[in-house]
Amino acid sequence: MLASINHFLVDQLGPMGPLIAIGGLGLLLILLTLPTMLKKKPEPFDKIKSQRTTQKSPKEQGLRMGAKGGASDKLQKFSTFLEPQNADELSASRLKLQRAGYRAKNAVQLFHFSQLVLGVGFLIFGVIYTLYAQTQGEVTTQMMVISTIGPGAAGYYLPQYWVQRRMQLRQEEIISGFPDALDMMLVCVEAGQSLDQSIMRIAKESRAGYPALADEFDTVAHEVKAGKERVAVLKDMSDRVGIPDVSSFVTTLVQSATFGTSIAEALRVYSAEMRDKRVMRAEEKANTLPTKLTLGTMLFTVPPLMIILIGPSVHGISKALGGG
Repeated sequence: MLASINHFLVDQLGPMGPLIAIGGLGLLLILLTLPTMLKKKPEPFDKIKSQRTTQKSPKEQGLRMGAKGGASDKLQKFSTFLEPQNADELSASRLKLQRAGYRAKNAVQLFHFSQLVLGVGFLIFGVIYTLYAQTQGEVTTQMMVISTIGPGAAGYYLPQYWVQRRMQLRQEEIISGFPDALDMMLVCVEAGQSLDQSIMRIAKESRAGYPALADEFDTVAHEVKAGKERVAVLKDMSDRVGIPDVSSFVTTLVQSATFGTSIAEALRVYSAEMRDKRVMRAEEKANTLPTKLTLGTMLFTVPPLMIILIGPSVHGISKALGGG
């Protein structure tokens, strides 16, 4: 079926027929989709906001436009196109970017904008490469489709891979520095400092070694200073980080505050458990080394050894057969 379609397009449009058909179909789909996605219904709150803006003096409007104008406002105009319209999907995207360390207000829009730009850019590069390959020789339809759509798909999924990788590295950094942070918190609390002061001290001291963990504790300290309830702040930290150790730590602190038990005692028990977990992780990595070394030994040692041992015999046998 694909071969017959390819022959028909080549007969009607020439050697570039399949590529022209694919490009025209993609352009048609974009033209049909863009008006629907860019159409955004005005919200009642936006109408009220615009009415309040028009009632302000020209000087205040100029100051407001100067303060908020920029790339964020330009992306906000296309928010219907650059961010999910479902509230659950939007919340999940924002949470994933926060776990990767991107906390800007327009992080979701920038993420989808980068997907769009890289996807279209790599798609154009694939088209140019396919045109160049056709000038050098005949290209099959399957190869043409792969070389055209493949780079576009790679460019579209590249930001997603980058965010996923950043999130994994950030979580590994937090897991590595969390036992030390708990030990420092225990020392600060036993020295007479409050929990809020100890959190600020941890954020300051762990900045050099574990900046991701310091950012999380800084966020907790600023939110508590702003007047937000400590339990809610700690639960937000647990959701924002997405690490079971931090979730258990938050649960311990919440239960300690609820039942009125000593925070120092709870921290002492939990910090000891975290140290044991870190030792267990190190032992787990150490136990995987023999398997990895065995695989490397089999791949890089056994073949040369077999060549050294069997090679002369094979050479002698082949020489004897050739002479006979």
